[in-house]
Amino acid sequence: MLSVFFSYRYKHALGKRNDPAFMHEVDRCLQLTAPWTPIEKSRPALYPSALDFSAIESYTRNPFITISPSSVWFTKQTPAEVWKKLIGACAHVQVFLLGGPGDVTLCKSLASDFSNVQVLAGKLTLLQSAALMKHAVMNYTNDSAPLHLCSAMNAPATAVFCSTIPEFGFGPLSDSSRVVQTRMELPCKPCGNHGKTECPKGHFDCGNIDLNDLLPKSV
Repeated sequence: MLSVFFSYRYKHALGKRNDPAFMHEVDRCLQLTAPWTPIEKSRPALYPSALDFSAIESYTRNPFITISPSSVWFTKQTPAEVWKKLIGACAHVQVFLLGGPGDVTLCKSLASDFSNVQVLAGKLTLLQSAALMKHAVMNYTNDSAPLHLCSAMNAPATAVFCSTIPEFGFGPLSDSSRVVQTRMELPCKPCGNHGKTECPKGHFDCGNIDLNDLLPKSV
C-alpha cells in the first residue's frame, strides 16, 4: 500500500520459463538495484569454510547422491513412496539423506529398508550440507530450501515441484539442473503460490511422480 511513496517501483510479474521476459525471483529482487547498477543475471552464493569441507570429506570418497525429502509444507513434499522407489533404483550408489533435526524421523523411515543409505539429517550444519551437495553426483530436493542451497553452490539438482510450479520464479539455478513434475494434467496445479498443509482436493495427485523422470542416465 505504501509503494505509492516509493521512488522506484517494479511489478512482481510471473511468466513462462521459456519466455525471454521470464525472471527468476533472484533477478526480480535485483531490479531494486537498477537505478544504481546494471542488472545482470545472477545466482545466490554460499561460502562454506575449509573446516566445513573438511567435515564432510569422509563422505565424498565414493560417488553419492543426496536426497532432501522433507518440506515444511505438505503439498511441497514429495510422497515418501516416491523417494523409496528412487532409493531402490539407486542401489549401486551411496545415498545420503539430508535435513534438519526435525527431519530425522522421516529420513530414518526412508532408510530402514536399504543398506546403501545413511541419514545425515540433523548431523550437518547448513554450510556443511551445502559443501556436501557440491560434491554429489545429483541432489534431489523438493521446492524447498535445499534446492536453493544447490543453486548457491552451483551443485547438480533435480527439483521436484508438487503443488507449486517453477514459473513462480523459484526454480533451480545450477548449471546442471532439472525440474520434475507429475505427468498428469491437473487443472488444480498450482493450487496456490505457496505450499499448503493438505491437498485442497484431497487427492494430492501432483505428488504422483514417475520414477523414470527422476533418474538421469548418469546415476
